[in-house]
This record gives sequence, C-alpha cells and structure tokens, in this order.
Amino acid sequence: MTTLMVQGTTSDAGKSTLVTALCRWLARQGVAVAPFKPQNMALNSAVTADGGEIGRAQAVQAQACGLAPHTDMNPVLLKPDSDTGAQVIVHGRAVACMDAAAYHDYKRVAREAVLASHRRLAEGYRVVMVEGAGSPAEINLRANDIANMGFAEAVDCPVILIADIDKGGVFAHLVGTLALLSESEQARVEGFVINRFRGDIALLEPGLDWLETHTGKPVLGVLPYLHDLHLEAEDAIDDRQPAKTGERLKVAVAVPPRISNHTDFDPLRLHPQVDLVFVGPGQRIPPADLIVLPGSKSVRSDLAFLCEQGWEAAIRRHLRYGGKVLGICGGLQMLGRRIADPLGLEGAPGDSRGLGLLDIDTVLEAEKQLRNVRGRLALEGAPVSGYEIHAGVSRGAGLERPALGLDDGRCDGALSEDGQVLGTYLHGLFESPAACDALLRWAGLREVASPDYHALRERDIERLADLVEAHLDGARLRALCGLPG
Repeated sequence: MTTLMVQGTTSDAGKSTLVTALCRWLARQGVAVAPFKPQNMALNSAVTADGGEIGRAQAVQAQACGLAPHTDMNPVLLKPDSDTGAQVIVHGRAVACMDAAAYHDYKRVAREAVLASHRRLAEGYRVVMVEGAGSPAEINLRANDIANMGFAEAVDCPVILIADIDKGGVFAHLVGTLALLSESEQARVEGFVINRFRGDIALLEPGLDWLETHTGKPVLGVLPYLHDLHLEAEDAIDDRQPAKTGERLKVAVAVPPRISNHTDFDPLRLHPQVDLVFVGPGQRIPPADLIVLPGSKSVRSDLAFLCEQGWEAAIRRHLRYGGKVLGICGGLQMLGRRIADPLGLEGAPGDSRGLGLLDIDTVLEAEKQLRNVRGRLALEGAPVSGYEIHAGVSRGAGLERPALGLDDGRCDGALSEDGQVLGTYLHGLFESPAACDALLRWAGLREVASPDYHALRERDIERLADLVEAHLDGARLRALCGLPG
C-alpha cells in the first residue's frame, strides 16, 4: 500500500482536479486506487453507498476510480451554518454544531476518525490518493492539523504541491509555501505541479529551471489550461456557461448566504437550451420562465434573507404572470407555510413563516435523512434518480399532490393545484435527461433535448487523465505511488 497526498499553495489551486486526474490515470492502468480527503469544508455534499454524507468532490473522485462513494473517503466534513460555526459530520453522520474554538479542541477526536478511515482504505487499495485542504502554509491552523501536513506526518506519506499559474505569482506561491513549512514537512514535498498554464512553454522553462535549482525539488509537470472543463465545484459557485443559440429557457436561481448543493444546477448551466443566472445579494430577480429556490444549510435565516432582498415580492409577481417556481430541499421548505426548528439545529430555536405557496409545514428533526433514491416525476412520469440530505420533515395536505413517486413506495414533495409551484427534497433531479426534459417542458421550453450529464462528467474525467499522461512525469508519479516504472 502507498499513500500519496496532493496539497495546494492556495484554495482552488487544483487539488481536487489533480487528485481526480491521478485517480483515473491509475485506474486506467488497473491499479486499485481510492480517493481520500481527511477534512473537507463544503456545502456541496453527496450521499454514500453506506448511507452517510461526504464532500461532493470525493464522490466525483470515487467515480474516477470506478468506485461507489463511501464515508471513509471523507471522514470529516464541515458544513458552515454561520460565519463562525459549522455542522461537524464524522464518518457520514452529523455529531454536533461547533464554533471554531470548540472544533479546534475537538480535532483530537476527529484525528482518530481520520486515521481509522485511512487505515481501512489502506487495507483495501493499492494506492490511497489524498487531497489536502486550503494550504499547508496557513500557520494559524498548524496546531492539531489533520487536513494537510499534520495528516501527512501522521501516516508518513509523500506530498505533491500544486499551484495555479493562471492567477499569477506561481513561483512566489511555491517557494513561499515551502519556506513556511518545517524541515520535516519540506522533506515530504517530492515535487511540484503547475496548473492552468496557457502560452508558450519555452517562455516558462527558465522559471522552472530556477525553481528546481532554488528548492532542490523537481517540477513533475505543467498542466495546460483546459477550456470547457467541468468538475463539480467543491464549494464556490461556478457560473461559467458555454455559448448558446436558438430558443432558450430563462432560469433564475436565488442564492442565499448558506446555499447548499448548488451543483444541482450544473446540468442547467451546461444545457445548450437554458440561460441560467445566479441572483446574489443586492440583485433583483430578472424576468425568467423559472425561479428556483435551492437547498440551504440554514433554512430559516436564508428565508429571512430572501425576504429582506425583496425576492418574495418578485416571486409572487412572477407567479401572477404565469411563471413557474421550483424549490429543492430547503427551497421546498421555504415554499411551505411554516418552518420550525425547536431543537436549534440551524441557529436559535424558533419557527418562521414560510412563503405559503405549498400547503405544508416543516419541522427540523435531529436525525438527518440520507438516501440515494430513484422514482418517477409527476410530470410525464419521467424516470429520475438523485439523493436526499435534509433534517426537515414536511407534513400537510399539499403532500397529497406529490412531485415524485419513489421506487421504495414513498412519495416526495408537492405540486400546487394550479401546477405553477413544485417542491422536492430530491437533489440531482436535473442529472437524469428524461427528468430534465420534463421539468424544462413544464417550465415552458417547447422542444427539449437534454444532454447526458453523466456522460459529460465522464468525458472530462477522461480528459484530465489524458493531461496527466501527456504532461506529467509518469515514471516519477508511479514511483511515488510505489509502483514499478
């Protein structure tokens, strides 16, 4: 067994991308490889085969390995619910909400969970490919670190350091990061990868030569900027869209402060027949065919934010003119009459008035619902698959007109009597082409041809592995993975 870790000089340096690429590159060679991220902080998550919750990036990396996601692939997940606190999820289950100081003390417990998960993966796979978090040079977070060098030291693994040249300052990032590490940590760095390069590589080579001479570390390769690459974002919203022509449906997604699982909208962002806009603080909801209320990690406070922004009035005006409204998970709860949080799971205990567009009431309960599900939409009976991640339990007469019938015999969500408002707990419903077609027709698009989203993701994972094959030092990488040359 070998463990190899990718750390980055900054957030968004390309750690997730490189780990995904290396996982597929190794899997292509028949190597049994599994992804691992000791600690992740993200509001985009996925439900695992063993019924837990992990960061969405690790679910994509599992796909790159040809594996079903498992909670051991991301043993600690932090889901921020305020500027200073987060829900702490260990081995797929929420254990508590903590502020930063409390979690710092809890890290000793979290460390044991991390090492236990790594040990199990190491027993089952030839290579464990590890992704760090943020940067190892964040010296204020060094004490009790379990996300970067603290983990690497604990399991005695080599590290690749990646930096993003597209942002500028790549040599300062690499040399500065290395300088802020301890001597033992510096010795763990076995080489550098430079990410997102555009231009003539000959103009970069003098800098690469200097970097190797100055640090004594090899440059393992330079990855070119890959246009139109789509990998689901770990946290930040990706609003890039390809050029689109012809008839298009206008979709507006309201973005509250604690939006979760906004990867739900990647299939729409990439859809050639959809103009998607994310509406943030201080912005008006533009004229649209469909307004979407997304998932939320703090439903009551996000609902209050929505009303403060004037979006409630915009939604009601939109409905008066015949538009459609879709709520997903927390968005479904907001569409109801009332949301109660008696246990204070997402803030101070209390309840809030909902928008009253669906005849349901929701109570947040301690046990989170985590399921991968299949079923059929009420719209056209279209087959759909996805996942549920929610603490809320909804009840009311509105559920007698469900949005979906599930294969396990349950019903989900609600469709208003006039057919203008639909709410569901199901994440990922746009990923199924037939369901996406039905939802877009419901919203007003006449002729629909939704692309196969899963095929698009698979295509881009393959493109990443091709980049590793073409631009990185394969012999050195295999040696770092403990494999013969």
